[in-house]
Amino acid sequence: MKLSGWGRYPTHNVRESAPRSIEQLQEFVAAGSAVARGNGRSYGDSAVSAFNTISTRHFNKMISFDTQTGTLVAEAGVLLGDVISSFLPLGFFPYVTPGTKYVTLGGMLAADVHGKNHHLEGSMYNYVDWFEIIDASSKMIRCSRKENSELFSWTIGGMGLTGIIVRVAIRLRPIESAWIAQTTVPVKNLNEAIDAFENNLSSTYSVAWIDCLSSGGSLGRSIVMLGEHAHESVLDDVQKKTLFKHVDRAKWTLPVALPRCLLNRVTVKVFNAMYFRYGQKTKGTRLVSWDSFFYPLDALLGWNKIYGRRGFLQFQCVIPLEKSSEGLHELVTEISSTGGGSFLAVLKRLGESAGGISFPMSGYTLALDFPVNGRNMKLMDRLEQITLQYGGRFYLAKDARMSKSTFRSSDSRVTDFISMRENSGMNQNFESMQSTRLGL
Repeated sequence: MKLSGWGRYPTHNVRESAPRSIEQLQEFVAAGSAVARGNGRSYGDSAVSAFNTISTRHFNKMISFDTQTGTLVAEAGVLLGDVISSFLPLGFFPYVTPGTKYVTLGGMLAADVHGKNHHLEGSMYNYVDWFEIIDASSKMIRCSRKENSELFSWTIGGMGLTGIIVRVAIRLRPIESAWIAQTTVPVKNLNEAIDAFENNLSSTYSVAWIDCLSSGGSLGRSIVMLGEHAHESVLDDVQKKTLFKHVDRAKWTLPVALPRCLLNRVTVKVFNAMYFRYGQKTKGTRLVSWDSFFYPLDALLGWNKIYGRRGFLQFQCVIPLEKSSEGLHELVTEISSTGGGSFLAVLKRLGESAGGISFPMSGYTLALDFPVNGRNMKLMDRLEQITLQYGGRFYLAKDARMSKSTFRSSDSRVTDFISMRENSGMNQNFESMQSTRLGL
């Protein structure tokens, strides 16, 4: 069958299995060259193995929840959205969430996902108590910070290359309401955007949309959005009646891929102008739903089809804090000057690294989407070189095309990760199309 990541590029002919028991799962791992696949929301080919792609869709049960500690024990194939719908009514919400709720818990660990609060509260790594994993010998073992601690660290962020995660124990945060107090701050350029982040480091959540086609004094004009879980005391009577109610927004579905010609410099420029104007009109603080704040793209099911049949490429890097301003200016200038405007461009402030081979580091991360074509391939080559020039690194959950040399130049931890896999025999049992491409 043909499989791809969320970017719909590249597509590979693969063999996929969907075991229903631990024993079946162990048999598939013993066959070698395996990688787990959750809901297919990594963007490239990190959850695709030509020989042995193992779907975790049948490992989708929640096992226990402790209301005193907020600890959830669940199977790795459980969707984040199902966790929210089950425990938001009880007054709990994930500590860390990526930009979509349609990801599995196992995938969240494998990518060590980060959210809009990384600058304050870190990545998924910080909220995992333990997990159980099928290792290279096909045995299921438990890992925590005290038990098999080295495997614990390498697995969270290891993109499924250390084993198949079966069960996880994660902590959820208690909240006073499902509403978010969102403060919208439109800024004129990239310098002002960085100042807005640095002046609001105490905000729990912060994120910015960037206009990558603006130039001159407006280079990198942005809409910065800050957020807090709203206290019950600020809610009106109607909002108090839906204090923890799980209400999804109406969903729209994009049934087919759009023609590539609809997404071009002109249409992106018009969209950017309209969105920035909207940000200016809505500036200030207002209450919004949790769904619209954390998952704006989830309102359009199949939004990955807007880039056409050839799919799209995601580029996400992080630039160290001391070099962030200079590096970001060079990245945005390159995008603007070449006309390669990203339809979705997101800037976030990150905090310290969790260790292992996790992506985040203290600095700024820029995430961009580009339709697949030759011009954008060359643009991404240049963006990668700029990132390397400033000591940055790349997020493997978004990668679909990076070269081995670029990846190894970006992260000194890669050598240790490769040695660990070779010494434990993981390199024989666990591999993906991405790991082969990157020489992992």
